Amino acid sequence: MVTPDSDSAVLDEPTRSGANQYDLGSFNEAVIIETIRVAGIISRTEISRRTGLTQQSVSRILRVLLQQGLLVEEAQERAERLGKPRTPVRLRSNAAHAVGIHIDPELLTVAVVDLDGTIVRRETVDLAADLDAHRLVDLVAATVTAAISISQVDTASLLGVGVAVPGPINADGTLLDLPLQPAWRGLEIRQLLQQKLNHPVLVEKDGSAAAIGERWIGRSARARDFAYLYLGTGVGSGLILNGSIYRGLTANAGEFGQLAALRMGEWDGEGGPRMMAECNPTASLPVIAAGFGYVETDASATDEAKRYKAVCKAAAVGDDAARKAVTQVARVIAQGAVGMVDLLDIDLIVVGGPAYEKEIAATLLSEIDRAVNSFPIAKGTRTVAVEESMLQTDAAAVGAASTIFHDAFTPRVGGSSQARRLPK
Repeated sequence: MVTPDSDSAVLDEPTRSGANQYDLGSFNEAVIIETIRVAGIISRTEISRRTGLTQQSVSRILRVLLQQGLLVEEAQERAERLGKPRTPVRLRSNAAHAVGIHIDPELLTVAVVDLDGTIVRRETVDLAADLDAHRLVDLVAATVTAAISISQVDTASLLGVGVAVPGPINADGTLLDLPLQPAWRGLEIRQLLQQKLNHPVLVEKDGSAAAIGERWIGRSARARDFAYLYLGTGVGSGLILNGSIYRGLTANAGEFGQLAALRMGEWDGEGGPRMMAECNPTASLPVIAAGFGYVETDASATDEAKRYKAVCKAAAVGDDAARKAVTQVARVIAQGAVGMVDLLDIDLIVVGGPAYEKEIAATLLSEIDRAVNSFPIAKGTRTVAVEESMLQTDAAAVGAASTIFHDAFTPRVGGSSQARRLPK
């Protein structure tokens, strides 16, 4: 379960700028909602200071949001200098819900999530290797329906369904050339799920979904640009730039494997970057460890996921071959991170995902930290922080739900190419 810290530190600078002179309606509401979300709990005076909106505008909009039930008032506090009581506000966690779905070639995860990012209900289903596309859609729809029913959330509060999948995808929510599950290629999963569930559906690459979730859950701690390094079925990334997710032209921004190959100078027979085994650690780590002399002694490690976990545990207890394998994987991933830092000029990398095991966390973080602070061209101008995700193993599912909140509540001006409003 993910529970953000409502007492987290607030930003010193305004989150967004509102516009008093224009009746922008929903934009100013979104600016205020975003400011409250980042702060956790905040006074009307502080909202006005951060947004640049007048106190009258803030009070008027808050009155509407309180009437709608999106916000709740906390106990009154007494202002230090003036002695006047003030009543801070926060988002009401159960005012809205979203369903997050993570579809991995081996595992389906469905989470019903509230506005605070808390998982209200979670369901997981193992996926058979021969599961075809149509049975996948039926299984996902049935699992979502069951999770909503068991959670007993008010369906009127359900804003939509977010789906996180391995890339690449089409911008309309169609699965493309999934490397590990060819039977699902070409599946119009957004359209089919929307028909079955009768709720708006958004489809996002798993790394992008995790980045959105991190931004939403992280509040002030993630209120700046960052890249999310997502360890799952392969290594991907999600990019939060200028306060929002960067999807790119076709919703496929964040492909990471080729970046690592370019940094490592690995080329295929046609002169292109070679997809490196280390960028699919769940499959490659046991093989690399075996090359260093590792011998698996856990009789229960009968599939890829269990073998991966077994090597991670062996590395943690000092097995030399396992440690060497983990370090090799970490160093390749770290070189890809250097490419991201050089390209984007960012100072925060977040690492997480279902394959981010606690036994290898220290090695991953230290190798990435060393690389991104030693090798970038402009290394003398910034220090890059490398931190583990607040979302842990449910990063993609909680992130997928957060894509719905992000889409509904993030302020946008005009027709930004990044805007991706929920389908009606």
